[in-house]
Amino acid sequence: MVSAKVLAEHGIDFDCFELGSDIGGNWRYGNDNGRSAAYDSLHIDTSKQRMAFSDFPMPDHFPVYPHHSQVLEYFEAYAAEFGLKERITFRTEVESVERSDQGSWTVRTRNIDTGARTAGTYAAVLVANGHHWNPRWPEFPGTFSGESVHSHQYRTPDVLSGKRVVILGIGNSGSDIAVEATKHASEVYLSSRRGAHVIPRMLLGRPADQYTNPKTAGLPLWLSRAVYQFLLWLARGPQRRSGVPVPPNRLLSEHPTLSTDLLRLSRNGSIINKPTISRLAGDRVEFVDGTSVEADLLIYATGYQVTFPFLDSAVIDPAENRVALYKHVIDPHQPGLYFIGLIQPLGAIMPLAELQAQWVACLISGAPLPSRAEMERSIREQTAVVEARYVQSPRHTIQVDFYPYMAELRQQVELADQAPAVS
Repeated sequence: MVSAKVLAEHGIDFDCFELGSDIGGNWRYGNDNGRSAAYDSLHIDTSKQRMAFSDFPMPDHFPVYPHHSQVLEYFEAYAAEFGLKERITFRTEVESVERSDQGSWTVRTRNIDTGARTAGTYAAVLVANGHHWNPRWPEFPGTFSGESVHSHQYRTPDVLSGKRVVILGIGNSGSDIAVEATKHASEVYLSSRRGAHVIPRMLLGRPADQYTNPKTAGLPLWLSRAVYQFLLWLARGPQRRSGVPVPPNRLLSEHPTLSTDLLRLSRNGSIINKPTISRLAGDRVEFVDGTSVEADLLIYATGYQVTFPFLDSAVIDPAENRVALYKHVIDPHQPGLYFIGLIQPLGAIMPLAELQAQWVACLISGAPLPSRAEMERSIREQTAVVEARYVQSPRHTIQVDFYPYMAELRQQVELADQAPAVS
């Protein structure tokens, strides 16, 4: 949506294709595009101030962490304000995006209702298909005789009622489901490989993400860690007392888990924390510490695979969620192909996607890019920084810090605005 808005403001003609019948993406509960992971009780895990677009604040009456229905309400209002829906072709699947010998891009689409296929030629393509829709499924020895689902399929807690539930994964979805399960399931086990640094959504009366701003984001990493660790100690005491495993890696070396209730429910035994699974044995789930439990339902909250079903792997191959993009937007080897929102920020994607779109609009309008060699060097440096800081896992390959990345994008937009256009 924000790309459509920005392109329109720059006077750039475009077509926009959407698989579903309406806007909202992941935030349209039960989206008929089949890609939404929203469950009934879902609230966003960044505060509304951090999530809002630059020229369209979220309503004052919304809670600090809006429910998914309110996020969709906000998007609906945004689309109406800027006349976006009439610019989108709904119920349309993009089947392939291919680059021609002349440097243009051929986009082939199919109407979901009629089956009619069309093809168009474009100077540029903006890919904004999200990265929270293709579930990652781990493999373990043995078989499980109970029911197995991915958190992507979880919607309402009635599926938990009276069951012995094992949830694998201590990220935000896994923690949310575990907390909800304590009200419905007979037993709740939360299994994780490393544990997680758990941050309450509210820290000393303020949203947790409100402790960062453009100034504090410039602090050395060691000092940011020390400040956050002190705030956490004041707000909730030592995490180890709760029984939730403290990971061996330091705070801010992984995407944190935001939960108000996980530590409390673990402390009182409502959630029993377990290490990762070693084997499945019929109605039992075995863990690497040698313990096992009987279970009726196994929920894999194990994240997602970055996937582009319409792009050949020769164009981009996101194996293990690794994508080599300049500033997380541009493939130096594929001129005219741009990626919007392919980031995992410590903060919200939406305002960052807005800046990405503004930069891309400048580039489409003729602003220059560095040489391919310069962009490749920047990608190597960017990758090295991420690998040095974050836990090595597919979850952290597209990680960015909210304010530093925002400043980086703003600088690119400013440079593009000042540079003479190239033909």
